[in-house]
Amino acid sequence: MTLPDSYMHFSHRGYGMDHSRYEWSMLDRRSPVRWPNGARVAVWVNVALEFFPLDQPAEPFKAPGGMVTPYPDLRHYTLRDYGNRIGVFRVFKALTDAGIDPSVSFNSKVARRYPQLMEEVAKRGWEVIANGVDMGKLHHGDLDPAVEAELVDESLGELRRMSGQPVTGWLSPARSESGATLDLLASRGVEYVCDWYNDDMPYQLTTANGPLHAMPLSHELDDQTIQLHYQQSEASFVEQVSDAMAVVHRESSADDGRILSLTIHPWMSGQPHRIRALRDALSAIVSYEGVWVASGGRILAEYAKQTS
Repeated sequence: MTLPDSYMHFSHRGYGMDHSRYEWSMLDRRSPVRWPNGARVAVWVNVALEFFPLDQPAEPFKAPGGMVTPYPDLRHYTLRDYGNRIGVFRVFKALTDAGIDPSVSFNSKVARRYPQLMEEVAKRGWEVIANGVDMGKLHHGDLDPAVEAELVDESLGELRRMSGQPVTGWLSPARSESGATLDLLASRGVEYVCDWYNDDMPYQLTTANGPLHAMPLSHELDDQTIQLHYQQSEASFVEQVSDAMAVVHRESSADDGRILSLTIHPWMSGQPHRIRALRDALSAIVSYEGVWVASGGRILAEYAKQTS
């Protein structure tokens, strides 16, 4: 079978990635950023509070951590539910004991079904990030634009109402976007997204509705990625977080700061046999001198002051 010429056609070819969302650049050629109080590393921890529906659609794909066996997959559904019932409080205590104020990304359905979790986060003064509606409602290229706009509005509206915060950060379910996602978010007051993996520092994205920023929320330093998808041990999780911190700290200085980010899923790290690994990883991070622990929004605000 001969492929048509249109198969090889793409609407945009450019330096770096094939789009015009940002100006491609290498980190060592950018102006340095200085964190408050001479800190070398800004530490950003995100706690992901997710809802996986029991009837999760298979198309366009299932979000990582989703249902696996035929309906009703009670084994995986109840394990994910464990995180929002039990594990989350172990995770919150571990963070508090380590002196870390995290960001918390919410599916809006989590906030609506479990308002106690939003109350707990608000009481602690932690930043809320929007994580879509639930892990079965993905943003992707075949999604009707009107439907996607409704999903964005539902997520942001619910979370802003319940948290009392402006909610200016966004993490797409499964970190999946359509070609219009960024434009929709920028028009609704979102200032940064966490879906793009290609940097250690923030950078500006261009949208039809003004700029927003990509924030480097690591996919590799994610308890789900390391322990579920890579099938590595709790000890390996601690080792990898510790190794990453050692490298980032060595590469940074008071005059040229860096970011270390970490994502925690309570249904994963909140298990009794894994909570010690999380505590050890957090202790390794905060043991360094010159560490500034901050939310994604605070880190971006400090970055923007120096680069705008």
